[in-house]
This record gives sequence, structure tokens and C-alpha cells, in this order.
Amino acid sequence: MKTMFKGKIYAFVLLVVLCTSCTKEESENINGNNKVLLLKVDYLTNTFEGGKEFTFEKETPSFTIVNEYRPPSDFGKIKLTYKELNETLFDGSIIWHVKGRMDFPKNLADPTQFDEVSFKNVVYPTAGFENIFNVSNQIPDHSAAWLAIQSLSKVRDYLQSNPTEKVKLFLYTPSVGVGNPADWDWIILIKH
Repeated sequence: MKTMFKGKIYAFVLLVVLCTSCTKEESENINGNNKVLLLKVDYLTNTFEGGKEFTFEKETPSFTIVNEYRPPSDFGKIKLTYKELNETLFDGSIIWHVKGRMDFPKNLADPTQFDEVSFKNVVYPTAGFENIFNVSNQIPDHSAAWLAIQSLSKVRDYLQSNPTEKVKLFLYTPSVGVGNPADWDWIILIKH
């Protein structure tokens, strides 16, 4: 009986040592502190339409977005990948004369699930913006889209936690040719 009790104590001590021996960096990776916030804003009305928060176990020193673009001769697509983790953040079809759709993420959290700050000062990312996909070489003005989301608590938290990272964005145009701008959306990505 005494031997079995000693064995349990040794096992418990070993478990405590193993759990406390991981480094701070390993602990942060386990906790999933690497987050990316995707927000969608209507192109014409600049209305915030919803968002998704991705959480990744592995932290990365940089945040590179790679786009995979297939031009819409009839059916095209745009896929955005978090390069360092090889994780898809966005995937959508682009269809000539018809409206494509956002295939990933499938569901966005409703705008009502995002709290706004009570004070009304305007904030901008210290590092600025990076247009991650621009097929026409014309960069539409995104300032009104930014104003639609900059007062969200999550946006402010992300900007404060990672001030040296540029906010990534692009204009998703699922309808082209005789495309309807009412179908278009700004996709904004911010890394925590």
C-alpha cells in the first residue's frame, strides 16, 4: 500500500515538473495567442457586415498573406493563405456577369456580437495598410471602410497588441464584367 502511495506521489511530482517546465513562448503557443481577425465591410454603404476571429496554436514572427488568383474568364477565384502557417483565411469565387460567393469562412459573426468603444476618437494602424490583392492596379479609397470598423473593441485591442503589423485588406469583387458594386465587399485582416 505504501509503495503504491509513493508511486502516485512520484507521478504527481513528475506531472507538475513537466507542466511547469515549458517556456513562456511554448505556453503562449499552447494558449492560442496568435489570432487573426477578418472583418467584412460593404463597398457602397461602408456598413460593417460581420467578422470571424481565427485562433492558431503556433505563433509566427511575421504575418504574410499569399493570394492565389484565378482570373474569371467564366469562373474565377481568390484564396488568401496565412503563409507562415499555411492556413486559409479567405476563399471566394469570382464569376463573370454573375455574383460569386465567399466560400470560406462560411459563417461570420453578426455585427451585433462586436462591442464598440464608448469614446469616439478615431484610430489608425501605426504601420499603415497593405493592399494584399489588387488585380486592376487601382486601389480604391478604403478610408470609409476603415472608419466603419475602427471603433470596434476587438479592432482596438488587435492594433494595441501588435502595433508594428500592417492591417491587410482587399476589395472582394465576386461579380465582374458588368459587375455590380453592390455585391462588393472590403475584407480586412488584422493580426493580434
